[in-house]
Amino acid sequence: MTLIPWKGKQRQRESTSESSPLAALRTEMDRLFDQFLREPLGALEWPFGGPWSPPVDLAENDREIVVRAEIPGVDPQQLDLSVLGRELLVAGEKKDPLDRSGKDVHLSEIRYGKFRRSIPLPTEVDAERVEADYTNGVLTVRLQKVPSAQARRITVKG
Repeated sequence: MTLIPWKGKQRQRESTSESSPLAALRTEMDRLFDQFLREPLGALEWPFGGPWSPPVDLAENDREIVVRAEIPGVDPQQLDLSVLGRELLVAGEKKDPLDRSGKDVHLSEIRYGKFRRSIPLPTEVDAERVEADYTNGVLTVRLQKVPSAQARRITVKG
């Protein structure tokens, strides 16, 4: 069985005449499939005007949970953060800086619009001791664990 590289397949199609509606449909289906492989669930929502949510990393150590979200182009004053139980809510809006009225848009891949992301936390946190920083398009939220949720070393007597 011979494997055909995906990029080579695309170049081959681009070199052939794709003026028929069926060929245009195939090209669009291939684009959606390729995007789905890069972003499994986000690809289904965004092309059809649905909501989007920023990618998030979550890590923890003995004392705190650190959440990082990529949201470039968002005014940090427009972000809404809240902690409710074992959940961090991040909401905001990324506004399109271009006036697109009366213009033919040939390609638009940058996501704009409102977003809301609910991030489940692995343990209880102190809602009064939360720090948030927005630098270079990355929101970093540090949530201090409540003392009862912090790991404690127990010595075994023997």
